[in-house]
Amino acid sequence: MNESYLQTPIAYLKGVGPNRADSLRSELGIHTYQDLLHLFPRKYIDRTQYFKIGQLQDTGAEVQIVGMLTHLKTVSQKKGNRLEATFEDETGSMKLVWFRGQKWMKERLKLGKKYVAFGRVNKFQQQFSMPHPELELLTEHEKKLRSGMQAVYPSTEKLSTKGVTNRAIINMVEQLFLGAKNEFQESLPKPLLEHLKLPTKKQALFAVHFPKNQKVLAAAQYRLKFEELFYIQLQLLRKNYQRKQKIKGYTFDRVGDYFNTFFKDHLPFDLTDAQKRVIKEIRNDMGSNAQMNRLLQGDVGSGKTIVAFMSMLIGLDNGFQACLMAPTEILSVQHYNGLLPWCKKLNISVFLLTGSTKASKRKEIHEKLENGELDLLIGTHAVLEKKVVFKNLGLAVIDEQHRFGVAQRAQLWKKNERPPHILVMTATPIPRTLAMSLYGDLDLSVIDELPPGRKPVKTVLRSDANRLKMFAFLKDQIRLGRQVYIVYPLIQESEALDYKDLMDGHESISRSFPMPEFQISIVHGKMKPADKDYEMDRFVKGETQIMIATTVIEVGVNVPNASVMVIESAERFGLSQLHQLRGRVGRGADQSYCILMTGQKVSNEAKTRLETMCATNDGFEIAEVDLKLRGPGDLMGTQQSGILNLRIADVVRDRDILAMARSFAMELLKNDPNLEHPLNEPVRRTYIELAKYGNIWNFIS
Repeated sequence: MNESYLQTPIAYLKGVGPNRADSLRSELGIHTYQDLLHLFPRKYIDRTQYFKIGQLQDTGAEVQIVGMLTHLKTVSQKKGNRLEATFEDETGSMKLVWFRGQKWMKERLKLGKKYVAFGRVNKFQQQFSMPHPELELLTEHEKKLRSGMQAVYPSTEKLSTKGVTNRAIINMVEQLFLGAKNEFQESLPKPLLEHLKLPTKKQALFAVHFPKNQKVLAAAQYRLKFEELFYIQLQLLRKNYQRKQKIKGYTFDRVGDYFNTFFKDHLPFDLTDAQKRVIKEIRNDMGSNAQMNRLLQGDVGSGKTIVAFMSMLIGLDNGFQACLMAPTEILSVQHYNGLLPWCKKLNISVFLLTGSTKASKRKEIHEKLENGELDLLIGTHAVLEKKVVFKNLGLAVIDEQHRFGVAQRAQLWKKNERPPHILVMTATPIPRTLAMSLYGDLDLSVIDELPPGRKPVKTVLRSDANRLKMFAFLKDQIRLGRQVYIVYPLIQESEALDYKDLMDGHESISRSFPMPEFQISIVHGKMKPADKDYEMDRFVKGETQIMIATTVIEVGVNVPNASVMVIESAERFGLSQLHQLRGRVGRGADQSYCILMTGQKVSNEAKTRLETMCATNDGFEIAEVDLKLRGPGDLMGTQQSGILNLRIADVVRDRDILAMARSFAMELLKNDPNLEHPLNEPVRRTYIELAKYGNIWNFIS
């Protein structure tokens, strides 16, 4: 579409003016004609159906009534005035009421004329009323009614008081189309339009605002959703393709002694088929000329760490160093302790670098890294410091990658002349639809099976009334030699109360589990790191049988002997948090249990979360439910949800369209990676504009 026309400030559109323009800018972010064009309706109403006043029953229902204005009066009330109009038809009368903008309305209303009133009905003292109705002379309404479907746009109370009603927005959009003439440019290639039987861009945009019927509307919405998702996927895929073309990686072309010796002599268990598949995908990446950027997803306990370790061994076999970075000191220490025995057997030099590493040890690490004596470095953010210089870093593994920002990950790229291969791991299952949108520029590997012999954790829901039975069960488990976690929620908004609950809980548990028979550890955020580590260490060594904690144990603690997880006030936790906490047990050969304790008042959404936890141990299934409940932005955190500020598509409801859009984008780039074919000219033009504006709806008209 003509860019200069669309970039016209909204104040210049007929029927807007400076005051309405200010309101549209502040309330809906509409600055230009283009912004208005992409203010997509939130729903549609059937304007062919008219009610009689005598038929009204439900309050809160949106109805449309034809009647006559017979009386108008201003009524005083505690704060200011209200304007009341008597509205009649042959079956009865009702009140139309305005609490704001009375003067403006009074000047425009004509007694004795027939109007169409549309709005939400209230009932007070046996009389129906309609506050701030959308009102139109019957003669004007009949002229304008193109179809039975009318768009309902997003709005605010402030807009209504300024006279920017839904009808006013419809009139503005109409003026925009009248002025646009035939300036719409197609942004999808003709073969694609024909193959999917999609309407043209102009047809789709017009129909989404002024649909003739449901069929036409559905086709228009499908086209616009497809387009939005297609260009997001095209961007991500092309970024990945270009990176592979431009950024040459180190070629790991041999699998040598480190890998083979470990595989033959030291592998503690047989790899699952999923682990074998993922190692093969990683080997293929690192064996090509391109730099690897791969996301490895695997549920808690699926064996991601051993896959990462074997990938690092391939790096060592090719004469390179490797590093593993974790978000917390506890997790990095755990990785170090877990990998140290294998490294000793293979004669691999491995060191740990965290914020609390002493200066003398740091100096030794820095020297050995630079001269190549150190093969494998495990650490926290400390690994990213400028003074940490590798002789030849070939592979960087990042664990729980959603905890690191993009800028931090990018710092690893600078640790060698060419960027090292990057493997990012997460135990937070991300639904495939969301992974496609958030990490579409990364190659994706999934470990979707647990090692054989793992018993699924039994999850049960219990209320406070069952507390004594629950304590008796814990005592039985402890007498069998097992250990127990008891976790309390800690939320910033109610921090003081939450700490009180934690300390009250500790007191109650100490009474029920007295010393010396039972030993208890407690860990919470107000403790000094050294004290926290001391308590954690006692539990890991088996010196204490019960660990009372806030969610600090959510990621990273590995105690195979712990077989019971009790989660207090479980209704206050999110699904992914509950799943991560449950993943702390079930790591040994014994049957493990997760007990969800709840209060009396549990919301419907919380019930869904808790029932989902009891029904399945599958992290991806849980993530799908979480996505439906919370939406993509909440699920991934604000820093990662920017790409998902979609105007018309929805990654949950439109997952099939997303998959199709990705598949067509892949096919197009496979056949025409530089978008040079004449048939792809609309895509090339649109893609260039996208790079300029950064927001799909800023230009694809």
